[in-house]
Amino acid sequence: MAISLKGDQEISSVLDTKSKALRINLNRDIYGTFAEIGAGQETVRNFFRSGGASGTIAKAMSAYDKDFSDSIYGMEEDGRYVSQSRLQRMLRHEMDLIEDRLSREKHPNKLFFSYANTVTTIDFARTFKGHGWVGIRFQLDPLEGYNEIVLHLRFKETDARLQQETLGVLGVNLIYGAFYLNDNPKELVKSFYDNLGGHQLEIDMVNFSGPRFMYVDNRLMSLTLLKNGMTNAVMFGPDGNNLLPAQVLYKKNILALRGSFRPVTKVNMDMFENSKKLFLAEKKVDKENTQIIFEITLSNLTSEGKINERDFLDRAELLCSLGQNVMITNFQQYFKLVEYFSEFTKERMALAMGVYNLIQIFDEKYYRDLSGGILEAFGKLFFRDLKVYMYPYHDQETDEYINSENLKVHPRMKELYKFFKNNGRLVDIKDFDKSNLDIFSRTVLKMIMEGKKGWEELLPEGIAETIKQKRLFGYSKTRTKK
Repeated sequence: MAISLKGDQEISSVLDTKSKALRINLNRDIYGTFAEIGAGQETVRNFFRSGGASGTIAKAMSAYDKDFSDSIYGMEEDGRYVSQSRLQRMLRHEMDLIEDRLSREKHPNKLFFSYANTVTTIDFARTFKGHGWVGIRFQLDPLEGYNEIVLHLRFKETDARLQQETLGVLGVNLIYGAFYLNDNPKELVKSFYDNLGGHQLEIDMVNFSGPRFMYVDNRLMSLTLLKNGMTNAVMFGPDGNNLLPAQVLYKKNILALRGSFRPVTKVNMDMFENSKKLFLAEKKVDKENTQIIFEITLSNLTSEGKINERDFLDRAELLCSLGQNVMITNFQQYFKLVEYFSEFTKERMALAMGVYNLIQIFDEKYYRDLSGGILEAFGKLFFRDLKVYMYPYHDQETDEYINSENLKVHPRMKELYKFFKNNGRLVDIKDFDKSNLDIFSRTVLKMIMEGKKGWEELLPEGIAETIKQKRLFGYSKTRTKK
C-alpha cells in the first residue's frame, strides 16, 4: 500500500529550515539514518533541534577517522574519501543495516531512508575552499525499490563554521525535497537553495535514479542547475548521466569544440577528427590523458527568449549517440571557458573553431565589461598553455578558402592578430574535406523540419537514422517532400 506524504497541510511558500525538519519529524512513517563525514553532524543537528526527532532518527554517526571509516565502508580503490563512490557506499551500507535490524512485520508502513555526506571544508591556508558529496537513498512506498538523489557541491564561503551551517541547511532541503517534492524534480532541484544563496555554494552535478525517477532525464536536471544559476558549467556522458566536471577534467589535456550541433553535421565531425589529430600530435599532449569536450553555451540554447528543452535534448541525444562527453556552459566568451578549465588542469589545452568564432574573439564589443578590454581578455586566454585550431571557411561568392593567412580582422586588431598568429598559438586545419564546407546546420535543420529530401547525406554516419527513429528536430516521415 502506498503511503501518502501529502496528508498534512500543503504550504506554498518556502519553509524555513526548522519547519522543514519538523515536518519530516512529525511524519510517523519517515525513518532513517544519518552518516556525515568531514564537517560535523550538521544536517542531523537540525532535526534534533526542531523537536520530535525520536520518530525519525534511527541512528546518527560520523566516522571521522580514516581507518575507522574504512573498517565500516571498505576502502576506495583511488584512496579518496570525498568521492561519489564513497558516498554511495555509505548510503547502501546504512540502508542494509536498517533492513537487517528492523523487522518489516513490526514496521509495515515505515519509509526507510539513509542520508549521507562526505565533505572537506576550507583549509587553514584558505587556498582550497572545499567541496563535498551529499545524497539520500529513500523509499516512497514500503513495497517499492529505493530511489537515490546524489549531488556535488563546491563551497564558496571562506569560513569553516559557515560552510558547516550551509551544509546542514542543504541536507535538510534534500531530505525534505526527496519526500515532498519528488513528483516535480525541477522544483526539487530549485529547492536545494531554499534559505541559501549563490554566494554560499555551487551545485555542479545532480543525478536521480530509482523507480520514482524512471522518466527523469538527468541531462535536463543539469540544465536546471545551469538555468537557475547554481553553476556555470555542467557535463554529461554518452550514457546520459551527469558527470562531475572537476573529476573528468582533473590534470587532463583538454580539446574543446564549441558549436550549436543543431544537428551535428559532417562539418562538425571533420573539424573534430582533424583537430583531434593535430592535438594528439603535440609533444605536450598525452593521448591517454586527453579529454575531448563538445561544448554548447546556454545562450546558444535560448530560442525566442527562453530555452527549448526538447531542442536541447535532441542535440544531446545525437552527441551522446556519437559517444561524446557534452558540456553546457554559461561562458559566452572563450577566455572564461579557458579560465574554468584552468581550475582543474595546467596541461595543454586547445580550442577548435571556425572562422566566424575566431573573428568574434577579435571583436572588442564582447569585452566591454572588462576594465582592460580585449587586452585583458587575451591575457587571460593566452596566459595558459593554449592552442587554437582554425577550420577554414568557403566564400561561395569568390570561391576563396578563408584561413589564418587571408583572414581579415578590424584594422585596430591587425597587430594583435599578427602577434597572436606569429606566436604559434593559431594553427590552420589544412587536411579538411572541401565537400563539407558548404554544409550549414541551419540549412539541414530547415530541410528536416520542412520534410525536404537530401539532408541525410549531410550528416555523419548513423545520425540520420537516429533522427528518424527518435523523431528529433521535428522530423516526420509523413511530411517528406522532393
